[in-house]
Amino acid sequence: MITARERLKLPAMQPLDKANALIEALPYLQAFRGKTFLIKMGGSAMEDPDLVAKVMRDIVFLEVAGINPIVVHGGGKAISAAMQKAGLKAEFVGGLRVTSNEAIDIVARVLSEEINPGLVRMIRDFGGKAVGIPGNDVFIGEKLRVKDAAGNFVDLGRVGEVVGCHMVHMNAANQAGIVPVISPLAAELATGRPLNINADLAAAALAKELRVAKLVYLSDVPGLLANASDPSSLIQSVTRIEAEGLIADGTISGGMIPKIRSAVDALNAGVRKVHFVDGRQPHALLMEIFTDGGIGTEVVR
Repeated sequence: MITARERLKLPAMQPLDKANALIEALPYLQAFRGKTFLIKMGGSAMEDPDLVAKVMRDIVFLEVAGINPIVVHGGGKAISAAMQKAGLKAEFVGGLRVTSNEAIDIVARVLSEEINPGLVRMIRDFGGKAVGIPGNDVFIGEKLRVKDAAGNFVDLGRVGEVVGCHMVHMNAANQAGIVPVISPLAAELATGRPLNINADLAAAALAKELRVAKLVYLSDVPGLLANASDPSSLIQSVTRIEAEGLIADGTISGGMIPKIRSAVDALNAGVRKVHFVDGRQPHALLMEIFTDGGIGTEVVR
């Protein structure tokens, strides 16, 4: 049987290095005990099983440290593969997946029967407590209306936006000290039928509802870059006003714009800090939260 240590291929550390790492983390452990963090997993961070396992172990670390982690996950690549297998073509408009009535059944199945239980199982394997909650038991949604480049409305099918949250399952998990793992689905307000929700926006909506201490986006980008082609140009910290300025001058562009706008919206609603971290780096979550320098970008009020 392969042990968790062997599966994660953890490098050996000298005892003094371990002690120094713990001492550096101490003030953050003291400050964050009892706080709620919402972690959104997506992009390439979910494509490598070893990386996913490392993130789940990080989640267990947060849980043991007295922090209340919540996970909202995506599943784009797995959904695209399942749709292809079913003979359905993946189509996107403005980064949003066009979701037909047939496709929403596939989306819901992949998220609720494959990805979500797998993440819950990993957390439990590392000694943590977790429960999978279908997003449509948490999020209330309405169909999303978007325009194309010509300004015409485009029918995205069963794609929605969050207009409210049911907190019964969330509150029960938090009170029991169990990590909620939530899929990006919503129950349509008018019909109760499932809607496909962008995971970034779902995470931001729940973070706003809970006014969490931290909203952390784990994706496949290092953070905000002053020069998009230069990973070394990482912007470590930016205020929400400065972030809007970076959008206006073109420093932030493309798919990062809705992410940053959702971050600013969350901060305006009471979230304390938002972090953008490269989930392709092992234990990026812990390095961002519990080290002085961090490794990603924080957006602050």
